[in-house]
Amino acid sequence: MTKRKPLSTVVAESLSEKIRSGRLLPGAQLPTEAELCAEYDVSRTVVREAVARLRSEGMVVPQQGRGMFVSETPAPRNFSIPDEALRTLPETIALLELRLSVEVESAGLCAERRSDAEAGAIRAVMEQVDAQQADPAVVQIHYDYDFHLAIAKAARNEFIHGFLAYLRPMIVPRFQLGYVVEPELKDSYYARIHNEHKAIVDAIERQDGRAARQAMRKHLHNSLGRVRALARASGVEATDAEQKAAAASLFTEMNKPMPTAG
Repeated sequence: MTKRKPLSTVVAESLSEKIRSGRLLPGAQLPTEAELCAEYDVSRTVVREAVARLRSEGMVVPQQGRGMFVSETPAPRNFSIPDEALRTLPETIALLELRLSVEVESAGLCAERRSDAEAGAIRAVMEQVDAQQADPAVVQIHYDYDFHLAIAKAARNEFIHGFLAYLRPMIVPRFQLGYVVEPELKDSYYARIHNEHKAIVDAIERQDGRAARQAMRKHLHNSLGRVRALARASGVEATDAEQKAAAASLFTEMNKPMPTAG
C-alpha cells in the first residue's frame, strides 16, 4: 500500500505549486490561517506546519504584525551563487540591520526638517532611480543607495549623512539583484520598490515624521527579509562568529593609527 502524505505536506506542496506557477506572486500575502483551514479542510496545526515548511525553504517571509508574504527570493533549485557572494551574506544582513537602526530616524528627521527644495530633490532622485529598471543580473542589490543618501542629507545631521556616506563603498558592491529576483518578475519587483519609495517621499513632503519612519522601516525590513530568505535558501547562517568576523573586517581601516605629519 502507498503511504499517504501527511496533511501538512499536502498543504505545503499545494501552496508551493501556487507560488511556482505564479498564482501567488512575489510580495503577495498568504491567506489567513482561517482561510487556509477552510480551503484545505484541515486544522490550524496542519496549516502552521505547512507554512513553517515554506518559511524554512525561503518561499515565504513574515512581516511583523501583517502575516506571511511570498518571498522574492528564488528557490534553491532555480539559482546558484558564487562562493564570494555567499560569503558576503552575513555582512550584508548585519549592514542592513545597522541601516535599519539609523535610516528610520533619518527619514523622520528629514520629514521634519527638510526644505521644499530638498523635498523636490529627493522626489527627483527617486524618480530617476526607479525609472532605470535594469536587468537584475547586472544591477547591484543596493541600487537605490543614492536615494537613501539624499534623505540622510536633508535630515540636517552631518553625523548621519557622513556615516552612511562612509558605509557606501562597503554596502553597495554586495551582489547582484538577480540573486533575489527572477528576470521574469523584475517588473513587479521594481513596481513594489517604487511604491515603498513613494510612501517614504509622500510622508517627507507632508512633513509627517511618524509616517516617514514607518515607511522607511517597512522598506528596509522588506530588504532585510529578502536577504535573510536568500541566506536560508542557500544554507548560509549568520552565526555570532561570522558576524564578529565580518565586523572586524569591515572596520579594520577605522582601527589603523592616523598618519603623522612631517
